[in-house]
Formats: sequence, structure tokens, C-alpha cells
Amino acid sequence: MSNKPDPQTYEDQTVNVKQKTLQSDAITLGITGASGAIYALNLLQQLTLHFQQVHVMLSDAARVVMATEVDVSLPESPKKIAEKLAVICSCDRSIIQVYSKDNWFSPVASGSAAPKQMVICPASMGCISAIATGASNTLLERAADVVIKEKGQLIVLPREMPLSTIHLKNLLTLSEVGVTVMPASPGFYSKPQTINELANFVSARILNHLGISNTLSDAWGYKN
Repeated sequence: MSNKPDPQTYEDQTVNVKQKTLQSDAITLGITGASGAIYALNLLQQLTLHFQQVHVMLSDAARVVMATEVDVSLPESPKKIAEKLAVICSCDRSIIQVYSKDNWFSPVASGSAAPKQMVICPASMGCISAIATGASNTLLERAADVVIKEKGQLIVLPREMPLSTIHLKNLLTLSEVGVTVMPASPGFYSKPQTINELANFVSARILNHLGISNTLSDAWGYKN
């Protein structure tokens, strides 16, 4: 069973990017070094179909995991990363904006310019800890802090097992300030046959919470 994202899957499920209906202006996507690169790429492909701009931040560990899990080698240059991700997502190059971890002049670093919605997928426990304690050592952490303080919508997808008491306390801290904690736990009631279908389930649930209707995965009790 291949764990590489299948472009054809998205061609079958969505219209061409030039014909898409834009449901909002921008969203921020953080990608950390937790296992689950397939979830990140699957979600990114979907976000490019619904937003005019997707602000992306990847940790150094995320680039390592991308190469290890889905055979996607990303360069160090944010511009070149954006170009490669645009090719993977089959979207216009202008939609994806990638920032280095210390680009403090980027829009996501300030409450006056940052999108009101952000997803961290997958979210490492180190990243969760930093956000829960208010640390803003990297742009990704700062972007999350901005969304929280501005009363926006932050969704985190922790991908770790087992969870220690420290992990659980940090997740509880985030939940108490309004962050949505969505573990990367796909359902099996739709009888998925491929890894991409499992990733579709997770992306579908995220899109639902972002207020975006979709048919990526069968809802419980319904069949497409």
C-alpha cells in the first residue's frame, strides 16, 4: 500500500483550481516533525482549493519527515519549497506562501495581518508544549500565539502515542483557551481501502470545523 499522495484522487473529488469557489481569503498551516506527513500534504491540497492564500510554515524536522514518509524532498529555500508544493497540489503558485522559521516580518507574525484560522497538522508534542506555555521561539509558534490572542480559530492535530501526563496537561491547557484538539485518528466505518482514504477522512473533519462543506469522506449514516 503506497503512502504517497495521489493527485488523481483530488482531480476526481474537486473541480479545477481555476474554477473553485473561494470560501475565504487566507489560512495558516503549520507542519511540524511529528509523524503524519501524508495528513499535511492531503490537507494542504484541499486548502488550496478553498482559500486564495495558504500561509505555510514547516519545521526542519517536518522536512526530514516528508522525505522519510512520503518521499518528498523539500529544499531549504522558502520560495523553492512553495514552488514544489504548488506542483504537488496542482495549484497556482501564488496561493502557497512559505515562510522561514525566523521571518518575523511575515503577515502571520502580527495580529493586524494574520489570518483568523490556523491548522497545525501534524502537531508535535514539542510544538504543543511551546504554544501551551506561550513560547514564540519560532514563527510557527508565534503564529499560533497570535491566533489564540486574537480569538481566532486554531486547530491542532497531535500525532503521538502514548500520551504522557505532560502531553495531556498541555493539550488541556490549549483546549481551555478555545483551541480545537483533533487527534489524527481516522474512522474506519467507511471501509477505507487506501492510505489516501484515511487521510481524506482526517482532512474532511478539519474542513468541517473550518466551515467548509466537502465530500472527501462518507459521514456516519450516509453514503455518497
